[in-house]
Amino acid sequence: MIGNAQLLAGPRVSAARAAEPAGEGPVGWVTGLVERLGGPGAGLAVALENLFPPIPSEVILPLAGFTASQGRMSLFGAIAWTTLGSVLGALALYYVGAALGRDRMRALAARLPLIKLDDVDRTEAWFLRHGVKAVFFGRMIPIFRSLISVPAGVERMPVPVFLLFTALGSLIWNTAFVLAGYLLGENWHVVEAYVGTLQNVVILAVVAGVGWFVVSRVRRSRRAAAESDAPPRPGTVYRGGWYAPEED
Repeated sequence: MIGNAQLLAGPRVSAARAAEPAGEGPVGWVTGLVERLGGPGAGLAVALENLFPPIPSEVILPLAGFTASQGRMSLFGAIAWTTLGSVLGALALYYVGAALGRDRMRALAARLPLIKLDDVDRTEAWFLRHGVKAVFFGRMIPIFRSLISVPAGVERMPVPVFLLFTALGSLIWNTAFVLAGYLLGENWHVVEAYVGTLQNVVILAVVAGVGWFVVSRVRRSRRAAAESDAPPRPGTVYRGGWYAPEED
């Protein structure tokens, strides 16, 4: 009877064994952490992922779901622990931004080429209007998931508001990936390939945006330089007064 029950239940696969296709390095370290500590290990790994990008959440979250499918933790526990880790990691970066402060950020931006304080002012004004949405949706966008916490700290978004929308955004993202790992079982690692494609799209969009910004700024600078070198036109202000051509 026991042998038949074991055959019906199927063999339990360790997280380390199932993670072999995903590779070694940070992935292997995360796998071992989840294998040893279960839910708290997954939460710790997600918290560190906010601070150390080489630890990818697209590995941690489905791995936690797979571990839950093996009965080593509950599905609810996997989602709860990883969401707690997301919030704690984001809060650490929030305080990094708060320590940096608005004045230091402006001083740093003033030293960067092609960046003007007017750009900083516009960015600040935009964040003040849309900061809550940026934090919420930013938690569901690769790369920006961690970075969005820094401007929230710089602008001193109220901590309760930051925590609420960080938790909500993280809960949606984490639930999707934990469930994917739970349903895929031993094939949980295929999630990484799909997220990698999404991440590449985000990177291309960022590169295109930065390229557009640089090109537009260079063109604007050249246009301003050309206008300053051109001779004054009749009827225009020239050195504080009006310029008019001499009459014959």
